[in-house]
Order: sequence, then C-alpha cells, then structure tokens
Amino acid sequence: MAQAKQKVQPDRRRSERIALRLTATMRDGTRSRVKVRVIDMSPRGCRVECTSPVEDDSWIWLSIAGLETQFCRVVWHHQEFVGLEFEKPLSDPVFERLLADQQQLPEAAIRDLRNIASRTHWLARKAEDSDIAILAELSRRCAVDAVVEGLKRGEGKR
Repeated sequence: MAQAKQKVQPDRRRSERIALRLTATMRDGTRSRVKVRVIDMSPRGCRVECTSPVEDDSWIWLSIAGLETQFCRVVWHHQEFVGLEFEKPLSDPVFERLLADQQQLPEAAIRDLRNIASRTHWLARKAEDSDIAILAELSRRCAVDAVVEGLKRGEGKR
C-alpha cells in the first residue's frame, strides 16, 4: 500500500505575529490599488485578507497609514488570505508604535477574528492537501487571538 507523502514544513517564523485590525492598500506594478485588511503582523511581515488575486513569489506594495509603503514578497496565498514578507523588516520602535495604537482591539475586530477562524476552518476542510496546513493554522491562530483579545477586553472592565 502506497503511503501519501506529506510535506511538513517547520515553522520558519522568526518573530511572533500579533493580531491587529488595520486597513491598508495593496498594489502590484500592473493593477490599481485594492483595499486589504491586515489580520496580524510581525516586524518581518503580515497576513492580509484580500479579494484581489496574487501570485506566490510576486512583489507588491503595501500601504498602511502611519508607515512608509512597504515592498513585500507574496510568500503564500490561499483563497482570500495572503502571507507577505517585508523586504526590509520594520524597526522595533516603528513596530512598537503600531502595537501601542492597537492596545485593545474593538469588539468588532474580535468578531472579525472569529469570523476568519470559522471561514478558514471551513476552507481547510475543502482544501487540497497542500493548502490544509496553512488554512488550519490561520484558523487556529485567529481563534486563539480572538479568545486572548476577548479576555483582555473583559479584564479591562474589572
């Protein structure tokens, strides 16, 4: 009986991503700007929700209010979710300022995280083998972030 080979990739993340709620615009050299939603970010990259098609290993410009426009490589994409790596990592002070502006996510952002977790879980169940792990991890991460951020909101009310 032949065993199916599973491609297992170790977590190559150099820094932990933090849940955020930011709107941004993204464009490549051939298309106009499209609105995207930043789901989470680290100094080295981010995950966005985007309805415009992208290709892995392509380069795009990401504009987030308060930051210089970032030149980014598309590391992966599945459905409407895209993983981006910044060409030049954000400096610690810049990243810390972004986090300070996002100290406590609003209830709507927490609902969005839960919604993304649910949608990516559903997509993972229907995905090809090569896409399941990324979608399942995004689902897990968004679900955990929603719980953590919800607990922070609850602690702030005490």
